[in-house]
Amino acid sequence: MHPIPVRQFVCAFTIAIAASTPSWAQSSVAVGGLVDVGVFRGFDGITQVGTVQRSNLALSGHEDLGGGVQAIFRLSTRMELDTGAGEGAGYKPFWHDESTLGLKGPWGTVRVGRAMTAMWANDWKFDPWANFNRIASPAWYLWHPLTPSDPATNNGADEYGRIDNGIFYDSPTIAGVTVRLSGSPERRRAPGATGLPYSTVVEYGQGRLAAMAAFERNSRGDKDTFVAGKYTAGPAALMAAWDDSRTFDASGRARAVTLDATYRIGAVTLKAGWGRQRLNADLNHFASVGADYPLSRRTTLYVSAGRKADQRAGVRTSYGGGMAHAF
Repeated sequence: MHPIPVRQFVCAFTIAIAASTPSWAQSSVAVGGLVDVGVFRGFDGITQVGTVQRSNLALSGHEDLGGGVQAIFRLSTRMELDTGAGEGAGYKPFWHDESTLGLKGPWGTVRVGRAMTAMWANDWKFDPWANFNRIASPAWYLWHPLTPSDPATNNGADEYGRIDNGIFYDSPTIAGVTVRLSGSPERRRAPGATGLPYSTVVEYGQGRLAAMAAFERNSRGDKDTFVAGKYTAGPAALMAAWDDSRTFDASGRARAVTLDATYRIGAVTLKAGWGRQRLNADLNHFASVGADYPLSRRTTLYVSAGRKADQRAGVRTSYGGGMAHAF
């Protein structure tokens, strides 16, 4: 017999305990996540089976402490469904997606650990594909290209979206306004680190209108400014976003504008996206379409197509379809 790797054993044991032990019910431990797989032709011209949208497995829970206060935690890892390998296996941590512990109360929510920054955790609301689809999402290809949230955190590689050793705060929503903050008090010894990273978001959502303004600085001094809005009218929604990403030494700057829309016809949601990016002296464009069809509240079939027109790489296309199941 081959020995079971320790990480796999611990993960399997934890899930089994959470699902089967009655005494854990008072802590409201839950197992959830998303599994996604599709068949698609990538922008590299290769037809493949793989994860179009990110698959993940999460353990989360809370405990009531009284006075409207809860202790909360979340442990989430991401994987490639076609091979079973962890996303970025070998250079990203096992709990790559999130590993946090915190408190939630009338004054808001505070978490500590590894998680998405305030900007990255909320920009997806202004993209029809939730900054989550490698075929069709304009956000995926055009937003925040020069500002990794945590340089060198993944065994020397940049991490786009998350910071280690972080503190994360979400305020209560008052008159539709929510303030979100993230940062780290720990001065990293990564190459080029010059200060402490932080991210700030002011978000508005009430009635048909939603909007967000964000600013983020990483430990190296790269900066990103992001502004977006969304208007919903019946079955239709229109979205627009502007992103300005620049390096600490002024050697690179990327400015992007995206315009997107969704429209529901019965159970089907149609999607369309367009974006333009000025990356230093290059002008790049992206356009996409897609459709989602829910088989149930948790299972969705989808098709997507995207077209990249990069000034240096030329015109490339990607298309395919898949299925996603949330649990």
